Amino acid sequence: MLKLHGFAVSNYYNMVKLALLEKGLAFEEVLFFGGQSPQALKVSPRGKIPVLETEHGFISETGVILDYIEQTQPGKALLPADAFGQAKVRELLKEIELYIELPARTCYAEAFFGTAVEPLIKERARADLLAGFATLKRNGRFAPYVAGEQLSIADLMFCFSVDLACLVGKKVLNLDFLADFPQAAALLETLRQNPHMAQIVADKEATMPAFLEMIKSGKR
Repeated sequence: MLKLHGFAVSNYYNMVKLALLEKGLAFEEVLFFGGQSPQALKVSPRGKIPVLETEHGFISETGVILDYIEQTQPGKALLPADAFGQAKVRELLKEIELYIELPARTCYAEAFFGTAVEPLIKERARADLLAGFATLKRNGRFAPYVAGEQLSIADLMFCFSVDLACLVGKKVLNLDFLADFPQAAALLETLRQNPHMAQIVADKEATMPAFLEMIKSGKR
């Protein structure tokens, strides 16, 4: 059986978890906070989460994990059948990650943990996020999903990145990234109504106190 290592507060962990749930796969969740201990690095070479444990060994990096699941597991297809369609989905996934998720992450400390972020970092995040959302407007199809009519791995990145970026915009940058982007707002609402999201949200809320305590204690 596949084993998903990580914890339910992580947006990247939840991307993989939603993929597994959407495909109807049996899997075990293993609590793993990553880090730089020798034990953690045996599981994840950079000490990051999530990690997927397979019969052959461990796989890290979310995009790689999602591709592995799609290539090896049965269930609902989360990539188109044709090579060009697959490339476009991966292009959108990477654009969302590089130009929305990662810039927003530089302000997570202030948005979610009460630690001030340097003004220069916030200004860089503002510029990068405005450019990132503009890129998504140009390249996303939103028909109604990011890449077209079917849910894909690009929507998993969208679902668990754009929501956090929007919170960063409101809490830190005084920006509403969806004010003139109704297609993205509608897709976020559609994804929130996904039946599997209730389980993911409940698991996240259950894990949050322990995660915040770990952050406060400086163990991570």
